[in-house]
Amino acid sequence: MTKHLLRSKVEPFDPKKVKTVQDAFEALSHTSFQGRNLGKALDVMFQMVQEESCLKVLTLSGAMVPAGMEEIVCQLIEHHIIDAVVTTGANIIHSIVNSFDPTPEHQAHYIGAEGVDDAELYKHRINRIYDIFLPEEGYGYAEDGLLQIISEKFSPSIKHVLTPSELFEFLGEKLPGRGLLQVAYQNKTPIFCGATSDSELGLNLMKYRKRNDINITLDELKDIEYFANLIRKHEHYGTIIIGGGVPRNWAQQVFPYLDQMDQGTGGKQYNGYHYSIRFHTATQYDGGLSGCTISESISWGKYAKNATHQSVWVDATIGFPLIVTALFQKLGLI
Repeated sequence: MTKHLLRSKVEPFDPKKVKTVQDAFEALSHTSFQGRNLGKALDVMFQMVQEESCLKVLTLSGAMVPAGMEEIVCQLIEHHIIDAVVTTGANIIHSIVNSFDPTPEHQAHYIGAEGVDDAELYKHRINRIYDIFLPEEGYGYAEDGLLQIISEKFSPSIKHVLTPSELFEFLGEKLPGRGLLQVAYQNKTPIFCGATSDSELGLNLMKYRKRNDINITLDELKDIEYFANLIRKHEHYGTIIIGGGVPRNWAQQVFPYLDQMDQGTGGKQYNGYHYSIRFHTATQYDGGLSGCTISESISWGKYAKNATHQSVWVDATIGFPLIVTALFQKLGLI
């Protein structure tokens, strides 16, 4: 009577048997709670990556670039493990700030602390991102460097209309150093942002308009169709979601858009993403979108009803670098 319920036993985690991060993940998949979810997430990620016809989209919210997660994204792009990035404007500008940092490391962010006098930080023009410090001069370097690059391309007194993805591609070609935009440009990986104005980058573009008469208008709506066309070119689709926010839903809303635009045309039917792994700490019971489950998203047609997915309730600065390391080991890349 109970055999279908009692199929597998918990296997205690044995540190003596763990030689690699991949070993740890595979061992965790036989434990419980978020350890099991973490192990299962690697299985889903590996399955998604192995499917050549699958368009793999990384959505990046939170302060992941300031927290030191940028190189992970760069290597995922270089290994063609992800095919598109949807991110916040904040992660974009922090990458740009790093690019223009005058130190040899091209790293503008400092290890700070949470328990500090924020009024004193303000006095010294030091911005705090939880336990990260970013001197205001870092934004200054970026603002000046960007203005020089943009001035070479965009003439004053003319309205220049382009999409965020087009702007990021242009900057990726021109920026110094190594960073998200540069690596994406080199690998022809598009970057999308559904809320570019909600960042220091948006403020910079507005300042260039007011002070330098360089009028750049970002057509975010046009990128919806660009992204939809990427979906149309593939048979299967998957997401790697860091946090929630605009990046997560911007990437997911493409399927309701396709359903509304392509229905009745006799063409392909789009039923949502087939794979997803997600790292977040949000809860679903307050109705917040960042806590929305994959199951809830199925009701919107954003995920296929039989989608293979795994959410992990964990700080992304823990789960994300570990799972990418385990994946690289599983793929024989390191």
